[in-house]
Amino acid sequence: MTLSAAERERLADVVRLQPTKNKELQERWGMESGSEVHGYLEEHLGDYYYRNEDSYICATPEAAELAGVEPGVEGDEEGVDVIRVPELEAQVFDVVAGPDDRSESVVSVLHKVREAFDADPDVDAVREALQSLRRKGVVDVVYRTVPTFKLTVERDDVRVEVV
Repeated sequence: MTLSAAERERLADVVRLQPTKNKELQERWGMESGSEVHGYLEEHLGDYYYRNEDSYICATPEAAELAGVEPGVEGDEEGVDVIRVPELEAQVFDVVAGPDDRSESVVSVLHKVREAFDADPDVDAVREALQSLRRKGVVDVVYRTVPTFKLTVERDDVRVEVV
């Protein structure tokens, strides 16, 4: 299926905003109703989206690749404005070293999450959360003896929404 430029841009909106609702896309696309959004999705983007168990609109992995944008990330050339992430990623974002601080190991971030949130994730989950935040452009990896991480943005410059 070949998409027009307008369809690709709307597909990118679905990828960025996911999980999302008809109402959010309706406002973004200037449509009259949620039914109009549903019709557009079915007619133009049917192969690239699905509804999750809570009936929210989500993009397929192929959609993210085709659109060339990172899922759950809104921003422009100047930076990321909003990220939509699971709870653990939000917790990691809250505690990982800031952009002007010395980068820290996965284990260090793990301990900070455990202390700050009375949570008990395992080290692999924290590593995955850091890598996901890196792909979203808000965390950087610094290679020392082991990979270490720190924010690329000021915490206050990004709104984090837990999905």
